[in-house]
Amino acid sequence: MLSRLDADDLGVPLGSRATLVHFSSAFCAPCRATRRVLADVAALVDGVTQVEIDAESHLDLVRRAGISRTPTTLVLGPDGRIAIRATGLPRKTDVLAVLGALS
Repeated sequence: MLSRLDADDLGVPLGSRATLVHFSSAFCAPCRATRRVLADVAALVDGVTQVEIDAESHLDLVRRAGISRTPTTLVLGPDGRIAIRATGLPRKTDVLAVLGALS
């Protein structure tokens, strides 16, 4: 299982403070809510980038990252190291707490 992701894996540059990576699927209702929570956090915290990855379209990355269900959220540090992995709908306060711990 991967311990780090980079811009080549994600298709976008990493955030200078953190990157919120959200693996989703088309028929996943909690994935839509996860997208909103992570977008809110990214808008609130400078240097945070949000990336949504369609799990069905990126099976190689899903396998390499050990993703087994959607939604799965990874919080990456500025170096791409996976700081935390969580499944299900994240709470905004929990995501903000993880970002605070990265500082």
